[in-house]
Amino acid sequence: MKDDILSLVGKKIKEERKKRNLSLQQIAERSDVTAGLLSKIENFRTIPSLPVLLKISKALEMNLSELVESVIFGEKCSYTLIKDQQGELEEREDSLGLVYESLIHQDLFNLNFRVNIIRIQGNVYREPIATDGRELAHVLSGDVTYGINGETIRLLQGDTLFFDGSIPHSVQNNQDREAKLFKVYLIPIKA
Repeated sequence: MKDDILSLVGKKIKEERKKRNLSLQQIAERSDVTAGLLSKIENFRTIPSLPVLLKISKALEMNLSELVESVIFGEKCSYTLIKDQQGELEEREDSLGLVYESLIHQDLFNLNFRVNIIRIQGNVYREPIATDGRELAHVLSGDVTYGINGETIRLLQGDTLFFDGSIPHSVQNNQDREAKLFKVYLIPIKA
C-alpha cells in the first residue's frame, strides 16, 4: 500500500524523536512548536506546514531533506484493493483503547483522504481531541457515543455521523463488547 505524506512524515518524526529518547515536550521546547501540534502530526491528524517541518527538523538536529526523504510518490494505479484484515495498524498514543486499521490513505488534490476501521474496546472513553479536517464515522457494530460541542450523540449499528473534526470530540464505548467504526477523514493539505 502506498503511504501518503501525512503518514510518512508523522511516522518519521515519531521514529526520529524516539530514536533520540526525546519527549514531545522536549521537541516542543526546542522547536517552538506546541506539544499538542506535534502530537497531532505524529498521530496523523494534521499535515505540518513547511516552516513547522523546518523547526521540527532543527529540533531533531536533522536536515529537512532527511526528515522528508521517505515521502516518495509512486506510480498511479487504476484501483486499490485491501482484503479483509490486510490494512496497516497505526499506533496512536492519544487514543488508548482504540485500534486503528488504515485501509486507504492518499493525497487527492489538496486533501488527504484517509479511511480506517477503528475498533473501540469495551468500556473505553477517549478524551476530546481535534483533527484539522472533516470526519465521517459509520458504526459497523456496537454502540458508540461521541461528545461534540457539549452535545452527546449516541450512534448504533448502521448510524453515520459527519462532523467538523477541528471541534474537539470525544468517543466512548459504554458496552462490555468491542464496537467497530468505519471512519473517513478529509484533511486539507496546508501549502
